[in-house]
Amino acid sequence: MNISLVLPPDPDDRWTLAKQAGVNHAVFHSLEIGNGSRPYRYDELLRIVNRYRDHGIEPAAFEGSVPVTDETRLGLDGRDEEIERFCTLIRNLGKLGVDVVCYDWMAGFRWARTSVTTPSRGDSFTSAYDDKQMRQGPTPAVAENTAREDLWENLEYFLKRVVPVAEDAGVYLGLHPDDPPISDIRGMPRIVNSPEAYERVLDLVDSPHNGITFCQGNFSAMGVDIPDTIQRFGERINFVHFRDVDGPATDFVETWHDDGPTDMQAAMDAYRDVGFDGPIRPDHVPTMADEDNSIPGYHIKGKLFAVGYMKGLLEE
Repeated sequence: MNISLVLPPDPDDRWTLAKQAGVNHAVFHSLEIGNGSRPYRYDELLRIVNRYRDHGIEPAAFEGSVPVTDETRLGLDGRDEEIERFCTLIRNLGKLGVDVVCYDWMAGFRWARTSVTTPSRGDSFTSAYDDKQMRQGPTPAVAENTAREDLWENLEYFLKRVVPVAEDAGVYLGLHPDDPPISDIRGMPRIVNSPEAYERVLDLVDSPHNGITFCQGNFSAMGVDIPDTIQRFGERINFVHFRDVDGPATDFVETWHDDGPTDMQAAMDAYRDVGFDGPIRPDHVPTMADEDNSIPGYHIKGKLFAVGYMKGLLEE
């Protein structure tokens, strides 16, 4: 397993801290470059990849910045052009030796939280989701014209075009669960919200390049046994977000990595048992002292704590 951290594409003190903590793999994420930036052309990716490598950091996965939007998820005009940009991204990452891409199928609403200032251990902050509070807000107009099967049909359309490209390029796709993994948000359907849904996703195109980003917190919120579910999907897990939550999908709080309900040692052992050897990164860490909470879940101190915890689990 390659313990990895979300790191910006330009060197700063987080690069130094990561290397001091023994982390030599980076995840390239839109949180660090701005949500409007979706690089996919060879030359712009080449510069980013070489910048990491010139500093002794290997880019292990590409996520968040992928050129897939609701145009594709909802089957709107322009989706074929967007899918072609995604295919160009995959081909170029393959040429550059970056072999994992994480994407999601959350239409209308993406990552949803009702609080990012929930008090946690030692006056740290974490995030939480309360479905009752969320549902009091307005229903998006697009929800009235979107059925669950529409999202499935659009996902199949997408996968049948991109998985063969990923196979040729040697790139492995990892579909992230809906976060939170519930049936809908304010009437907008969500479909990637259970192990059974993942079975359907994997059956749409049966290929190891059509795989899973196993986000532990989301699977925990689904109410499943984490080690058993890791064993269930085994070789189809292409990327891991190592985190935990306390509570069900409709009402949960993010936890410190050592303070949640999941047996994290059993989870790490399960990854080892199934032969997982890809990137694994801590996710949604608490905001700690002297951090401004401007990027909730992604400040460096909590990530360094999580890295040390993960290294300890790997040594057991």
